Amino acid sequence: MAPEAVKKPKGQKKEKIFHPLSRKADQLVRTQVRKGKLAGLTKARWRKHGEQVNLFGFFFHAIPPQGELTLEEMHAVVRDVWATRFDSELEAERAARRKGRPKSTKEHNIESLQEREAEQYRTGLEVIDLTHPTNVELFRQWDQKELAYIQELRFIRISSDTPDSFVISRPGKHPFLITEAAEKREQEAETMDLDDVPLLVEAPSRFASTMMTMDGPPS
Repeated sequence: MAPEAVKKPKGQKKEKIFHPLSRKADQLVRTQVRKGKLAGLTKARWRKHGEQVNLFGFFFHAIPPQGELTLEEMHAVVRDVWATRFDSELEAERAARRKGRPKSTKEHNIESLQEREAEQYRTGLEVIDLTHPTNVELFRQWDQKELAYIQELRFIRISSDTPDSFVISRPGKHPFLITEAAEKREQEAETMDLDDVPLLVEAPSRFASTMMTMDGPPS
């Protein structure tokens, strides 16, 4: 008795096979490569997003209950708290390592991170300006999630080599900051205009009498 023919399920399409050197195969490869790159970029973007939230969250909790920080206090926060946040983990890794054994991956990563951050702080670390009263008040309103709001704020660049000065890297795009900056420019312009006006140190009559004396009385 002849075996019954196996019926293919309805709707099942036959898988297409392309020659590895064909144009279609090359197109599929390029599509997969592009998808892989996009996935990698997305992963990197979300990793960077998380790192930024952690950084901004750290400075959010560094805001004093009232008022703002001085520049010296800003440096103290970065130098003594931010730069040392992994010290305890690093010491634990070193203590757990047997004598003569190579460094663990975690120990190596922490040391590399601290070296990068120390160099960044030396050459110029961009941070939210916690010395600016209006900026601090705006920062207090952050929900600790939305990064778009953070981009509206004012940023400065501070350096361990020049702790007495800073550079405004981003003046801030929030309407309050823009208005405040415009008013400050107007005040500075008015002050400069007043400085340009020559001061009259002698009364006009003083100069008139002097001129009369020099010319002598009319004959």
